[in-house]
Amino acid sequence: MKKETWKELTIGTINPNAGNSVQNHTGTWRSGTKPEFIEEHCIHCFFCWLYCPHFAVVIDGDKVKGFNYDYCTGCGLCAEECPTKEKSIIMVKENVQLAGGGEE
Repeated sequence: MKKETWKELTIGTINPNAGNSVQNHTGTWRSGTKPEFIEEHCIHCFFCWLYCPHFAVVIDGDKVKGFNYDYCTGCGLCAEECPTKEKSIIMVKENVQLAGGGEE
């Protein structure tokens, strides 16, 4: 079978597995830091939820409840966008278990 060249390909793409982001746990490649939620400082403005590129902020009704670390990459946007004087989200160092059993 002859492969198509770029000139012969159809414009656009087809994703045969659309909606598969629920299966792809992006938290497995977190940056080495993770957000820690301090509920008593939170004003529930949802800025963290709005700016999170991986939808890792957990919302229950009209309140922020924390993070789903299966999807959090540790980018820190949630903490950066938190508008409260006493931050309700701080980034903390995370001990990462390496495949060989050691810690990073």
